[in-house]
Amino acid sequence: MAAIVPAYNEAHTVGDILHVLQQCPDIDEVIVVNDGSSDDTAEIAARLGVRVLNLYPNRGKGGAMKAGAQVTTADILLFIDADLLGLKDSHCCDLLRPVLDGRADMTIGVFVGGRPATTLAQKITPFLSGQRAIRREIIEDIPELEESRYGVEVAISRYAASKCIRVEKVLLQDVSQIMKEEKQGFLPGAKNRFKMYWEILKVLGQK
Repeated sequence: MAAIVPAYNEAHTVGDILHVLQQCPDIDEVIVVNDGSSDDTAEIAARLGVRVLNLYPNRGKGGAMKAGAQVTTADILLFIDADLLGLKDSHCCDLLRPVLDGRADMTIGVFVGGRPATTLAQKITPFLSGQRAIRREIIEDIPELEESRYGVEVAISRYAASKCIRVEKVLLQDVSQIMKEEKQGFLPGAKNRFKMYWEILKVLGQK
């Protein structure tokens, strides 16, 4: 099993996420896809001994996820966002277990009990969660994944529904995410949030 962490300017949190992934006994390989960061994301990951794949220029989240999948031969891939709060190795094992046991082909992690804003957002739109365990052949078969950017979760969920892929939701107790406005400042964060929504809507509008 390989854990893949798409990361763009996540130097403040990526180290904590990697420490957690390295403690999960089910994970054989950890890959950070440094998607054109201008901060120390890649250097921090390299110091922790994980594999770092540098992408320049920035390809967007969909491109980063596809690139990460292409550099590993693992049959099961665990995708984890680099800006999580409260993640534990037990959460990672919980995401992997249904796929490892053959009960599901994909899991989706849903925040509960964490920060109210992120918990509510995932309660309304759990299909937008970036925390997933998935069989690699599914990722390989999704058309135009690398062009989906922030719409990648919509693309994956839509493909899974169209192919009747077995999906199981996994509750991630006390896990939350740092908001863009907190990381980047209010105006730049809000601008990137609207960009993210636009990219999601573009994928939703595709046939």
